[in-house]
Amino acid sequence: MRIVVDPELKDDDFRIIRDNLYAFNDSRVDSPDGHLGVLLKDDAGATVGGLVARWYYGWMFVELLFVPETWRGQDFGTKLMAEAERYARDQGFTGIWLDTFGFQARGFYEKLGYTVFGELPDYPAGHSRYFLNKRL
Repeated sequence: MRIVVDPELKDDDFRIIRDNLYAFNDSRVDSPDGHLGVLLKDDAGATVGGLVARWYYGWMFVELLFVPETWRGQDFGTKLMAEAERYARDQGFTGIWLDTFGFQARGFYEKLGYTVFGELPDYPAGHSRYFLNKRL
């Protein structure tokens, strides 16, 4: 047995590690998982932003949320989050969690009722990364 550092991780190697970890977790906890997109479309029908989430263990994780600068201040972020929360409630999830940087949207999420449960200072340097959740 040997340890190899591979800064160009191959897809097959990634899948082996991921699939085996997921199989171990699934052997201990029964939990369906899935993905959700809440899309922000322009008048021509093109996706210009939105929210990407995934769920497992009864919690939804908001992985990405993006509203173009020209559309900010019009409550689109709030509406995207409301749709994700509605979906999570309909599915019977316990709550939603997410992360954001100090220079991004911590205040936005707190106004929506999310609370900080963790902070990683100096990530990136001079800033913090915050972890927030909201029980449904």
